[in-house]
Parts: sequence; structure tokens; C-alpha cells
Amino acid sequence: MNKTAILALAFASLVSISLAAETKITVAGDGSGDFKTVQEAIAAVPDKSTDRTIIHIKPGTYQGHFIVPNSKINVTLEGESAETTILTWDRNVKDPIPEGHDKFNPGIHVQAPDFHAEKLTIQNTSGDHGQALAARVDADRAVFTNCRLLGWQDTLMVNNGRQYFKDCYIEGRVDFIYGDGTAVFENCELHSKNGGYITAASTRQEKPYGFVFLKCKLTGDDKPWVDPTGAIPAKVQKFPNTNLGRPWRSYASVTYVNCEMGDHIKPAGWFNWNKAENESTARYAEYNSLGPGANPTKRVPWSRQLSKEEADKITIESVLGGTDKWKPE
Repeated sequence: MNKTAILALAFASLVSISLAAETKITVAGDGSGDFKTVQEAIAAVPDKSTDRTIIHIKPGTYQGHFIVPNSKINVTLEGESAETTILTWDRNVKDPIPEGHDKFNPGIHVQAPDFHAEKLTIQNTSGDHGQALAARVDADRAVFTNCRLLGWQDTLMVNNGRQYFKDCYIEGRVDFIYGDGTAVFENCELHSKNGGYITAASTRQEKPYGFVFLKCKLTGDDKPWVDPTGAIPAKVQKFPNTNLGRPWRSYASVTYVNCEMGDHIKPAGWFNWNKAENESTARYAEYNSLGPGANPTKRVPWSRQLSKEEADKITIESVLGGTDKWKPE
């Protein structure tokens, strides 16, 4: 065999290896796919695989609870559109928690690193019954794109690791984005159900960043929210406006950069959770907030308005890069 043939064979071998680095399996509730349930498909993923497994979920509504355990790395859950592919859960922390499941009873619990979710709705329909998570993410290097995350209280718990949310729609009322993770939300819509708190970060002191919102749009209901029984909860009528955040832990870190804010955002912006000592530790900042909810001169004095120089340093890479130089895009 001449040198040219050997090189051609080597190239073909590399192409074959590259093609083999990704596996796709299909979930369809009607039985037309490889699996009928999402959890069965997750269980079929090889443990600790360095190849990515794409679990393509055909349109339909799939009942949780879903767990992506630590051993199932490099998994993508892929829908065809967020409007037609729905992962749903109707339980909260007051309901019985299935054996072996997380104490917060989330609809999906992502534990494994390098998880991706694309074109999905992930929702908790429990309503106004306390903590009712749509998703809990304890995974490093997790990416959500073109997803909808829907709930009421504690919709999304980004609890550990680094996460990137791109072009997502996230809604809730009470602390609907919360936890100790480091996350960037880019070009996302954060929709408040008639008041409450968008964030409740519990960032540890040693972490330079908690939640960073880049070019996001903050919207709110123009009518009182009606619960599944048809009633308007009294608390909704009492608190018609929304705070940007309150500190679940003392060193909560939340930053909004170039975000458009509706008139549902309270002029003061932030709440100390009735603990004056949080004002000296919480790290709340904004830069170039736009729209009727942007009131830099009326914000609480213990929050910060960043300079352009400071804001320019806040990038996806500077927040999420880490020692492994992760680039989620």
C-alpha cells in the first residue's frame, strides 16, 4: 500500500471515529421510537461515556419525575419545539417524595456534567403550594437553549456547577431562579407572574459570580394570576410588583447587564429579606438597564450601578470559563 493510500485510510478512520462520537435515540409516547418514556432512554445511555448521546423526544407531554444521574454524562434531551415537547410534573415539597428522589421534589433533576437541553418545555404545574421545582441542576457545564421553564415558586434551581441558558423563557412568581450555581442567562425572557421575586441566589462568598443576565427581557403579567381553582390568591393582590432579587444566603450575587425591564419591576429593585445585615454582603449590580423598570437613581443604596469598564469585563467566558476554559457555545 502506497503512502497516499495509507493517508486516505487514516483519514477515513478518523471520520468514522468522529461520526461514532454521537449517538441518537428516540422517545415517542406512541411507541414509534426506541423508547416510550424519557427515563427509559436515559437509563439506556452508557455510563461515563465520552461520546454524546442525543435523546430525541417526539412531540407530546411526558410525565416526570426525571433524573439524569451522575453516571449519565454527555446527554442531550432534544425536543422538536418547546411548544410541542413538554416534560411535566405536578408535585411540590409538601407532596410525598418518591424514594431516592431529591428532597425538593423537582420535575427533572440533572446530576451529570455536560448535559444539554434543547427545544423543550420543562414545567411544574403544582401552582401556589410552596416550593414546586420544574428543574434542579447540580451539573457542571450544563446548557439549555430554546427551552421554556415554567412554574410558580422555585421554578429553576441552579444549585451547583456552571450553567448557560440561551434564548430561554423562564417564568414564575416566588424566587423562580434560585440556588448556589454560577449561571449566565443570555437573551432570555424572565416572566413574573404578577409580582414576587425573580431571583433568590445563595452564592457562596468565594464565588466571584452567581447569576448573570445578559441582554435579557423582564416581563410581567398585566392581569392578576388565577390559580388552577379559578381563584386569585390574596398574596397576588397584595404584592403586584416584582423585585429583581432577594438573598437566600448572605453573599448572593446577581448581575443584570443590558437588560430590558418592564414597569412591573419595583423602583427599589432589591429586597434584603428582612435582614439588614444582608445589605453589607449581598452583591447586587446592574449596568445599562433599559425600559420603564430601569430606575438607577431609585434603587436601594446597597446595590451597585456598574461602570462600562466593569460591565465590559463580564462576559460568558469570564463568568463560566473556569480552569478548564469552558466555552458553552
